[in-house]
Amino acid sequence: MPTFLRPSTRLARALSKSGLSSSKPSFACRSLLILLLSAIWLSTPALAQSSSQEYRAYEDALAQGSRHANLWQVGWTSVYAGSLAVNAWQASEASDADDRFDARVGVVKSALALGGMLLDRQPHPAAYREWRDGEDDIQRARRLLEAVAEEERARRSLQARLGSLAVNTIAGLTIAVGDGRERDGAINFATGMLVSELQLQSQPRQATSAINRFQPARVSFGDVHLEGEYAWLVGPSQLGVALRY
Repeated sequence: MPTFLRPSTRLARALSKSGLSSSKPSFACRSLLILLLSAIWLSTPALAQSSSQEYRAYEDALAQGSRHANLWQVGWTSVYAGSLAVNAWQASEASDADDRFDARVGVVKSALALGGMLLDRQPHPAAYREWRDGEDDIQRARRLLEAVAEEERARRSLQARLGSLAVNTIAGLTIAVGDGRERDGAINFATGMLVSELQLQSQPRQATSAINRFQPARVSFGDVHLEGEYAWLVGPSQLGVALRY
């Protein structure tokens, strides 16, 4: 939890090991201690509010992610439903035999994609409902957002592309080998992979962006080593850094 209300136990132990807390500290050590304590005291008013700012940032990320997920769900479901309807009509009504064959392949691809949209929902709406129903606890908020961010990363991973790769490869080979049209099979494969990639890249990523606000940091003063995280705080009337250790 971001706070500067008291020095950490780790800092005290590090100071003790380095000799900064000895009974007769040197002038340089005393100056360093005074500098550190002054920085802590001066930073307390601004950084004491950083936890509430972090909490609001997480809440905004989940709210925006939920809206984005709903729009993404409706948009791509409509695309695949429309594609399924058009392909189903062309499979029987198209005047050209090649078009009818391609449309039958398209029916299978569109049906699989539509089923995936209906069965595999984005995590953001459910996470946002859980957020609103739970307690205002920053640790719980971090755990919830980290879980959503992990799901976002998984949905853009190489493994997430394997399903579309398999479907489009089979569809392309069906046209190229099964119907003897190599060029049309290659175009079908490339078009399907492009649409699949657009679908993946247009997914919500607000949780990942919010988590990445805090970056790891390590500060050393001689034998004293402090590890934690930092994030820039930018607002209409403030510019600062929040530290978390």
